[in-house]
Amino acid sequence: MSRYPLANVHPEAKIGNNVIIEPFATVQNDVEIGDGSWIGPNAVIMEGARIGKDCKIFPGAVISGIPQDLKFKGEKTTTEIGDRSTIRECVTINRGTVDKYKTVVGTDCLIMAYAHLGHDCLVGNHCILGNTVQLAGHVIIDDFAIFGGACAVQQFSKIGAHAYIGGGSLVRKDVPPFTKAAREPLSYAGINTVGLRRRGYTSEKINEIQEIYRFIFLKGLNNSKAIDLVEKEIGASTERDYILDFVRNSERGIMKGYGGND
Repeated sequence: MSRYPLANVHPEAKIGNNVIIEPFATVQNDVEIGDGSWIGPNAVIMEGARIGKDCKIFPGAVISGIPQDLKFKGEKTTTEIGDRSTIRECVTINRGTVDKYKTVVGTDCLIMAYAHLGHDCLVGNHCILGNTVQLAGHVIIDDFAIFGGACAVQQFSKIGAHAYIGGGSLVRKDVPPFTKAAREPLSYAGINTVGLRRRGYTSEKINEIQEIYRFIFLKGLNNSKAIDLVEKEIGASTERDYILDFVRNSERGIMKGYGGND
């Protein structure tokens, strides 16, 4: 049994079982909310929202607002939020444009207060965006990435899985997987060792990842030469191939290297 006394819920919205919609929240037409989700007071769930099961949308959040893009002409697009994700106070998430037709937040994510996700962003599973993180349009973030508070990410940037972006960073280049990024301009700051250990990576695998990034960031090589040497010196593995494919296919270029210890 779902409950939403005093909320403004469109009669054609699709509301799952055991959903609670608090007073003064608004749910527009063409919205789907999965079983067990909670919509806080004064949250606004706009057309095209697809919210999964057991999600929590806190007061003041605006989900699936139209894109802040002058080319947008009212196309039918969506915002998709995966199961068990939490969207904190006053977060804004814009729906997609004709580029991808959707903006996506994966499962088990935490988007902290006052963050903004622009149109056509694709955020993977188990990601954390700190308070006031600002994503421009078309940003792609892979699983388990973490952003400290007040980061700003330029449009079309890509962030690899398990990356950690230090608070207050300006992200103008792609951030490869498993790395830490900080400083201005954004630079390599080592491997996200703590995060990898928490997720079950062995010391041997972490050492392999570190060695790959020594070639890429710490030996003064261009990317093509670094990739060639890694392929010759380090045996194929899921992690190695993911890193090399990410660097090889980066259209914006990857962040700067750094000569300090990793």
